[in-house]
Amino acid sequence: MNENFYALLKQGFQQKADSSCLILPRGDGAARRWRYGELDELSSRIAGVLQQFGVAAGDRVLVQVEKSAQAVGLYLACLRMGAVYVPLNTAYTDPEVDYFLKDAQPTVFVCAPSDPAHELPRPLPLPVPVLTLDGAGGGSLLEAIADSPAAAEIVNRSHNDLAAIVYTSGTTGLSKGAMLSHGNLASNAVTLVDCWGWREEDVLLHALPIFHVHGLFVALHCALLQATPMIFLAGFDAATVIRHLPEATVLMGVPTFYTRLLNEPAFDTTVCRGMCLFISGSAPLTEQAFDEWERRPGHRILVSYGMSETLMNTSNPLLGERIAGTVGFPLPGVQARIANAQGVEVARGEVGVIEVKGPNVFSGYWQMPEKTAEEFRADGFFITGDLATMTDDDRVTIVGRAKDLVISGGYNVYPKEIEKLLDDVPGIVESAIIGVPHADFGEAVVAVVVPAAQHIQLADIDDALAGRLARYKQPKQVVNVLELPRNAMGKVQKKQLRDEFAALFVAGVGDGGGES
Repeated sequence: MNENFYALLKQGFQQKADSSCLILPRGDGAARRWRYGELDELSSRIAGVLQQFGVAAGDRVLVQVEKSAQAVGLYLACLRMGAVYVPLNTAYTDPEVDYFLKDAQPTVFVCAPSDPAHELPRPLPLPVPVLTLDGAGGGSLLEAIADSPAAAEIVNRSHNDLAAIVYTSGTTGLSKGAMLSHGNLASNAVTLVDCWGWREEDVLLHALPIFHVHGLFVALHCALLQATPMIFLAGFDAATVIRHLPEATVLMGVPTFYTRLLNEPAFDTTVCRGMCLFISGSAPLTEQAFDEWERRPGHRILVSYGMSETLMNTSNPLLGERIAGTVGFPLPGVQARIANAQGVEVARGEVGVIEVKGPNVFSGYWQMPEKTAEEFRADGFFITGDLATMTDDDRVTIVGRAKDLVISGGYNVYPKEIEKLLDDVPGIVESAIIGVPHADFGEAVVAVVVPAAQHIQLADIDDALAGRLARYKQPKQVVNVLELPRNAMGKVQKKQLRDEFAALFVAGVGDGGGES
């Protein structure tokens, strides 16, 4: 049996060859519609081009391109020919790309055509053919299709064979390549379609980037597996999303999507009248946003939890209670436990690190066997690095990242606990709690806040938290910023904040101050 993930997708493509797949709105109100049969044909032709450039099963194809139907065809081409798809964030700079080139050792590099900000061709750190593909679907890759025979064959792969390498953001060091197999992709897609009740009549509004797990391996796979239509937007724009919501039934997004939609006067129950499901992932959704969303458009967002190394791990239920601040229950087939530093499960309700095991979990980090060994327990559980609690009925609540834990005066301080309180304080739009070096306490708790108008003073926070938190948990300094730094998926970059404000308590710099 061919366990190539594309073989599974192909079944739906054949049954719905004439059905809409990708709907690309144009500025004039019309749209370019791709049928499933067209997408299948495009993937075979792109696979033929890649073969002409020497790509074979197991070879890496490094990709840094804008979102387009042709980019989806490129991804599917890699799957069907057994090549390993390696997507890169389009914001990565030349030096960063050079690192990925040297690490992945690709057979082909597909990138955007040259422009003044990112000149190509340029000297690369290793000899590799370069093909181009732009956001409109043009470039040398598509030009080469005319001279290359289509590759109709779906290469035989086992569920353990590598399908993709997804590089982590590298905020704590060199980026690591998470190796995902055909079995990882297939198992998670099948599970999510079932758990989220995906229907033949569903239409996905797709506004996520496709260089990341959420947009590529979660949103895209759910629609492709059921061969249902996607309104395929180049990116997130609140006004554009609102315009197309009446045509959709499902929206997947990061919390930033949902908070920005709430800021739009045109966003109301009317535009959501046909929507069945709003799904949030990739970063924590605040309880405030969850509650406001239920009040305004009248929907309870379904919050899920996943990561590059595991795809989706948990989800709030489709049918059943969705509780603000939680990420739901382990998905079917996924084992999850909350453990201490030694890998011993802690008592229910206590804070520990989430460890997971299942068919969704990656096999390890590309060319990093020692790092891989560090991140897996002897019994096969992967150490996620996310701090959480679990109830008696297995509902999981994330409280932060282990690396973001603040240890002040010997006491553990969990940022999420403080952030939830600060986000309720009038005048604070959002907040991030970090720990910075302090001579007396080891680390001092610092509140980085985005004020609604006037700057927030330390006294304001002291008053708001008085009697609600133990004194050692309360911030010793407050910093006002215009916005919190985030990555492409909306996660607050706390390492960047820690680096920026590391000297706050150096003598004469910030001790006792109140704003920045």
